[in-house]
Amino acid sequence: MIKELKRPIRVLVAKVGIDGHDRGAKVIATALRDAGMEVIYTGLRQTPEMVVNAALQEDADAIGISILSGAHMTVFPKVLQLMKEKKMNDVLLTGGGIIPLEDIKKLQTMGVGSLFAPGAPTSEIAEYIKEWVKVNRNF
Repeated sequence: MIKELKRPIRVLVAKVGIDGHDRGAKVIATALRDAGMEVIYTGLRQTPEMVVNAALQEDADAIGISILSGAHMTVFPKVLQLMKEKKMNDVLLTGGGIIPLEDIKKLQTMGVGSLFAPGAPTSEIAEYIKEWVKVNRNF
């Protein structure tokens, strides 16, 4: 069932671990704001615990992780585990960066949403989040 939202979608954009390159995260954050979403950007060097706690405090509808460090097979499962522990079952975990296709498939099997490679149209990312939230988020 698709619902109309009574408030802007809230997306928490995060950089986890030692990955210090945040230009892509900032571009995505700006694009999502331009698409009418509220964006909370956590900044660099966050832990999975910090990201999940911030998403919970901000009542985020989605968490977007930007990752270029190669730690995606550690970061995404840890964030997903913490989300499950906190019963954040109706919050989207998505993201993007340098992630091999075979790893994308494994992560999606675990429960991570769509993952986007560098150069993905920002309009595609925004539309994906909007549609996922309308279908899955419990208001």
